[in-house]
Amino acid sequence: MRILLAEDDKVLADGLCRSLRQSGYAVDHVSDGADADAALAANSFDLVILDLGLPRMNGLEVLRRLRARKTGSAVLILTAADSVEQRVRGLDLGADDFMSKPFALTELEARVRALVRRAMGATSTQIRVGSLTYDQVGRTAFIEEQPIELSAREVGLLEILLQRTGRLVSKEQIVNHLCEWGEEVSHNAVEVYMHRLRRKLEGGGVRIATVRGLGYCLERPPDAGASA
Repeated sequence: MRILLAEDDKVLADGLCRSLRQSGYAVDHVSDGADADAALAANSFDLVILDLGLPRMNGLEVLRRLRARKTGSAVLILTAADSVEQRVRGLDLGADDFMSKPFALTELEARVRALVRRAMGATSTQIRVGSLTYDQVGRTAFIEEQPIELSAREVGLLEILLQRTGRLVSKEQIVNHLCEWGEEVSHNAVEVYMHRLRRKLEGGGVRIATVRGLGYCLERPPDAGASA
């Protein structure tokens, strides 16, 4: 899951980046609105954490431009001003959630998890595909209630596949959603991660199909689907 953090307070940004990365998310950071707008125009993000009081371009304008491009990224707005008018404007422009500073880090992380669940089409903290259960809070996976040991990369890869269960996911999409700026992850590396994940899941009847030259698909079991 890839997040763009647009925040000009360096101390706050450093703390949020560190915490979110420890939770297993890929996080890119920009410190002004113009850079945020450019990043959102050029890259695909699952979630944008957007400060409204950004230099060079305010957060509401960044949000307006993002939604004008018909981008489906979830948006969590941060603001130092607890203004009803700002909340209304942000929500009307397409924000998904709103937090006023100062805030508790644990609450922000919980809101991030809730937005991720919404993006994955889940109504609870658990997603099930056949014998596979994925707990989005603990970011842990189980086959027939037996825990599976997954690396951080494998967890990220599984989330991408679960979000698109039954649909084809290309290697390019995987790299774009799994990696931060500056990370060098080749398509060959994606194949290695996928091989390891497939090996851990297939023993429980969960199948990741390869469509040669196109990508991968987490298949829905017969007469079943992802549920929460």
